[in-house]
Amino acid sequence: MTTKKPDLNGLLFVLPAIIMFSIFTVYPFIKTFQMSFYSWDGISPIMKFIGFKNYKDILFNDPLFWKAMLNAAIITFLALTVQNLVALLLAVIIDKGVKFNKFFRTVFFIPPILSGIVVGIVWKWIYDGNYGILNAILSFIGLKEYTTAWLSNTKTALFSIAVVHMWKGFGWGFVILLAGLQTIPKELYESAAIDGADDFKQFIYITAPLMLPVFFIVSILTILGTMQIFDLVYSMTRGGPAGATEVPVTYIYKYLANNELGYATAMAVIFGLILFSLSIIQIIISRKLKKT
Repeated sequence: MTTKKPDLNGLLFVLPAIIMFSIFTVYPFIKTFQMSFYSWDGISPIMKFIGFKNYKDILFNDPLFWKAMLNAAIITFLALTVQNLVALLLAVIIDKGVKFNKFFRTVFFIPPILSGIVVGIVWKWIYDGNYGILNAILSFIGLKEYTTAWLSNTKTALFSIAVVHMWKGFGWGFVILLAGLQTIPKELYESAAIDGADDFKQFIYITAPLMLPVFFIVSILTILGTMQIFDLVYSMTRGGPAGATEVPVTYIYKYLANNELGYATAMAVIFGLILFSLSIIQIIISRKLKKT
């Protein structure tokens, strides 16, 4: 009896990808986890092992970290609701075959592909309390009492950034949702219309159930993308004023810039575990809904 030798040709094809993944993903992850147990400035050859002290300090003695998490959660909630609702509404309208729909598809997809730093700088000028265009418009239409230094006011800074984030990010959801809508057979809508179902009932009984997997994909991408927001916050407020717009990634970056690598990597590990847990929860919920 002869045994068949394993075919290594397939392994050779994927070997470059495995090597790249190991170098740029697996190794940095292991190194980050290792450094989180040390007190190290990133320069000194001496790394002091301190065990779980970094984790203990973050979880129980660092309210600013949890404030940053709360700020990111608020922006994420707004993105999940307002941003994705606008994206869905626009996708439904475009799917109905309005005039110039190709033009609108292109226009709606422009904001997501713009540089976050550039967008942040432009919107920082729009929000400026002294010469910003937003205050100028409010004054022109007789609403001068509502003018403020949007990014310097602790009450408006976070929501001002959230608006920019939603404006920049809705295009991704729009494209994915539109692609999902176009996979639904038009015959279903035609049959429902013959039976007397209006547009609202067609959406509730046809569109929503068939689009459920797409909704979950968009929601997962929204949560992961928004919780990791950095470029807009850094270019517009750098976490200010008084930590009102601090988010986890900017907070981690500040400790990295201050050469506190052990503490920063511990925060990165905790933050990564939180995001991973949220993704797993969403996947479990999605699978259960598919079975029902």
